[in-house]
Amino acid sequence: MALRILIVDDEPALQAMVKEILTQAGYETEGALCCAEALEKFRASAPDAVLLDVMLPDGDGFSLFGRLRQGRDVPVLFVSARDEDEARLRGLGLGADDYITKPFLPQELLLRLRAVLRRVYREQPAPARLGDAEIDWGKGVVRRAGSETPLTAKEFALLKALWEARGNIVTIDALCSALWDGPLVGYENTLMVHIRRLREKVEADPSHPRFLLTVRGLGYRLRREERP
Repeated sequence: MALRILIVDDEPALQAMVKEILTQAGYETEGALCCAEALEKFRASAPDAVLLDVMLPDGDGFSLFGRLRQGRDVPVLFVSARDEDEARLRGLGLGADDYITKPFLPQELLLRLRAVLRRVYREQPAPARLGDAEIDWGKGVVRRAGSETPLTAKEFALLKALWEARGNIVTIDALCSALWDGPLVGYENTLMVHIRRLREKVEADPSHPRFLLTVRGLGYRLRREERP
């Protein structure tokens, strides 16, 4: 399956050129001309990576980057005409995977995109199954009945911790430590909220969970699926 790249740039001609470069290289592409459109398409299509311009008509790429990463830890490459060291360092300091300055050679764009994708996706574990739900760790999504539901960063970390210990109890303190730094006092109720939302994504009947089980007074356990 071809990787899907979201291109966020307010210059239609440049966006069309980048789309052609990536399509010829075997990628699927989607385009957005502003922050609002980018957020809508990001949530709807769960792209594998984002090429993100810094200057956009309804905001800036740095702020948009933060909003994208709140939902999913997707690879992001800034593509900008701004070559100032301050802008480049800010983008990389926020956690972006690369920063490419316009104008660029098509081959440079492809090489740097491929390097990021190899680094991010090559060591991802195989998808996991919980009943009729499939968890794609690489994309951070849950698939069921032909639809994809993205996991938030906290939901992803929570599910990963439970999956790695599946069959065993994971204590409340251990889960809080996996999700938050610092003192754990006061996080129990927030953890319960994340558990409830995660059940809505991985359980067929969240009110009567089959896999993500509560162990009263101790924590939670992700039940192993029984083999026939």
